[in-house]
Amino acid sequence: MKTTSARQIAANRSNAAKSTGPRTRAGREVSKMNALKHGILSRQVLVRGQVLQESEAELEALHHRFREEFLPQGPLEELLVDQIVTAHWRLRRALSAESGEIALNMDSGHRRRRRDPDPALQWMKWAAAGDPVHAMEGSVTGIAILLQWLTEARDAAAAEGTLTEAAVDQWRARFGGKLNSLVVALEAFRQQMAGVAPGEAQRTATLGFLNRRICQLQSQLERCEEEESAAEEAKQAAAVLPSGEVLDKILRYETKLERQMYRAMAQLERVQRMRRGESIPAPLSVEVSERG
Repeated sequence: MKTTSARQIAANRSNAAKSTGPRTRAGREVSKMNALKHGILSRQVLVRGQVLQESEAELEALHHRFREEFLPQGPLEELLVDQIVTAHWRLRRALSAESGEIALNMDSGHRRRRRDPDPALQWMKWAAAGDPVHAMEGSVTGIAILLQWLTEARDAAAAEGTLTEAAVDQWRARFGGKLNSLVVALEAFRQQMAGVAPGEAQRTATLGFLNRRICQLQSQLERCEEEESAAEEAKQAAAVLPSGEVLDKILRYETKLERQMYRAMAQLERVQRMRRGESIPAPLSVEVSERG
């Protein structure tokens, strides 16, 4: 056996210290892929677009972990490990696509429901109902409008001491002259107050009447807010699942990748056992026919 002299060892160390690695851009491009020199397929699976650029370092780390786990020897075992890594990487991408689809579905639905409705369209819906006030009391937006109008009517009554005919006519005009429960109640109260002498008693009774209507609407507003909040939570929960078409596509893709990965793992185990000299039975072959 030839023995390396101390002088030769020192010379080797000196030469190694002078090495600075690749200096050109092309050289660095080649060098950075050394960790994936066995990953023929893995290098091609990376998405490197303008919007999405998958991490080369993460792929290299994944390939390294699988190589440490399976310790492949020879080109065939290297190829099978590479197939496992590629299937695993694509499966992870499929899972990311699934979570992204869910997030997109939930966010777009939430923005659509939170968008302020078209006022003209909203008024058309309320006006189309038999009693527009009753229809308005079924939504947070409608109740908020009624509360604003009643508060204005109360302030006017506090200043004038009564609910005037002009105030009731203004309510009629707001609904295009269409009869509704609130206008009927206001007019009935105004007629009732016609028999009461103007003064503090009429003012107190008018403010009490309007305040009761305001309190009723405020209670209705709280209930309506709770109902709408519960409905929003239910819609968000339903949006956790992608549409049937998208979900079916993702699941079929995931199933295909899982089969590819486990098939490569089984083949790798078989090849490695044969390399160690174990007696391996012939693989079972099953033909599946679609005929009935």
